[in-house]
Amino acid sequence: MKSAVETLNPTRVRLTVEVPFEELKDSLDAAYKKINQQVSVPGFRKGKIPARLIDQRFGRGAVLEEAVNDALPKLYQSAVEEGELNVLGQPEVDITELKDNELLSFTAEVDVRPQIEIPDYKGIEVEVDAVDVSEEDVDKAVEQLRERFASTSVVERAATEGDVVKVDLEAKIDGEVLEDGVAQGVDYTIGSGELLDGIDEAVTGLEAGGSATFTSELKGGSGAGREAEVSVTVESVSARELPELDDEFAQMASEFDTLAEMREDSRKRLADQKKYEQATQAQEKVLDALLELTEVPVPEKLLADEIESRKHNLVNHQLGQLGLDLGSYLKMQDKSEEEFDAELKEQAEKGIRTQFVLDELVSQEKLNVSQEELTEHLMRRAQSSGMSPDQFAQAVVEGGQVPVLVGEVARGKALAAVVEAVTVKDTNGEAVDLSDEDEAAETEAAAETAEAAAEGDEESGAQQAEKTEG
Repeated sequence: MKSAVETLNPTRVRLTVEVPFEELKDSLDAAYKKINQQVSVPGFRKGKIPARLIDQRFGRGAVLEEAVNDALPKLYQSAVEEGELNVLGQPEVDITELKDNELLSFTAEVDVRPQIEIPDYKGIEVEVDAVDVSEEDVDKAVEQLRERFASTSVVERAATEGDVVKVDLEAKIDGEVLEDGVAQGVDYTIGSGELLDGIDEAVTGLEAGGSATFTSELKGGSGAGREAEVSVTVESVSARELPELDDEFAQMASEFDTLAEMREDSRKRLADQKKYEQATQAQEKVLDALLELTEVPVPEKLLADEIESRKHNLVNHQLGQLGLDLGSYLKMQDKSEEEFDAELKEQAEKGIRTQFVLDELVSQEKLNVSQEELTEHLMRRAQSSGMSPDQFAQAVVEGGQVPVLVGEVARGKALAAVVEAVTVKDTNGEAVDLSDEDEAAETEAAAETAEAAAEGDEESGAQQAEKTEG
């Protein structure tokens, strides 16, 4: 077999392959054997029909077609290996010549990973938020804890902001009650914004047994995106009572004996959270700076496939689970379809460029993934998927996805290495040390950032839609 590689552009090549007919012998034998099992000829047992009789009865062309179909994948793979190509996706194959007992020639066009030159990134400088925990931050954290331990008691008065009302709801469109437009015994805290637009004004001032109607755009279900007339009846009104902020509350809500100790623990937790956010911000900004410095050609077909995959996942899985279609989602986000498509393309392109650049760094730095790092990453992915580690691991192995997880960890290590090599300062002008005593945790955090960049800069459509619904 002879093969040659022609570069069509930085991300696509054409393979030209010539195969002497003698190299097709195994595939020809397999073709005759397969046809033998599929046809019947009087006077011959199945599987015992001579080759010359198959040629006469069914045509040599049928045999050649079967043999070529069998041989092409192996011949193509051999040509890829011979050309030392890093191919992406499936090739477009064209048989250019097929001479019986002489020669098979074909071409295969396929996308390839572009050659990427990583620039000297050590001069990158980024600025991140300073880690500053104020008294107001601590007050807010303690107040949130206090809210969790609030109690409620039914009161005989009109509802006001902060009260919990139990309500029955009925939604109509064009005078018809929707099949999924009735809900009973729903608990709602006035002012929380967790239900329908307009409900706060409707129930404020109502006592138990009181009713009101209001108009609201439905965020989910069969009427998503449409204006509905909603009737609300208050079953009961309950006042929320917050516990006193004292040592007794600290003992009830935490493992500490005093309110001062609990506040100090809150301060430490907030500082740790802000340090994590600071590290994530640094990783994101460093990655953006690295991508800006690096020229990365993106294969057109790969980009088109990625855009289609993301759109399909959003529409058929994420939004579908919320009872929304794309039109309703775009209306909620106040975006045109053109704006949505442009954002999707930008995110898909950044995702591809991110993977290419970090994979090149993995190769250059010869980064390896340990079993411990892979296990920790698997545990995190299992937790986010809602599966047990054993179930997730089994699904990964059965789906042949182990290399995917290894790649995610390796890209995280590459990003972590870049972050350690650049200059990071906070808004106070102080140098920020992002090195972590727990190297595995640092790698995992960087892997999360790299994954987020590869999957899209912004929150997923489902996350945004859920927030809007809430």
